[in-house]
Amino acid sequence: QVHLVESGGGVVQAGGSLRLSCAAFGSIRSNNDMNWYRQAPGKQRELVASKSSRGNTNYADSVKERFTISRDNDKNTVYLQMNSLKPEDTGVYYCNFRDTYMNNWGKGTLVTVSS
Repeated sequence: QVHLVESGGGVVQAGGSLRLSCAAFGSIRSNNDMNWYRQAPGKQRELVASKSSRGNTNYADSVKERFTISRDNDKNTVYLQMNSLKPEDTGVYYCNFRDTYMNNWGKGTLVTVSS
């Protein structure tokens, strides 16, 4: 199992920035994906950004050019830098760790963007 610890959520005005962090602890294999999902009130959870241990990166269209995912493989930590935040970015952001054998989730961190 992999335990995920997220931090960095909060309240910010539209146009502001936040940085989320997620550290992974446990049985971590070298080939994995670390991802950020979010769930807005009344909506399904959606993928925001993903980054593999090999460096492959993907973003949801709604966050391209505003969000940047990065990771420190030595620290087993993934970051999500969120700029130019919009009210529609509001939601609970979940860190996700996935490899061939497991799919683990963090508890989530709330991001609220006020207009």
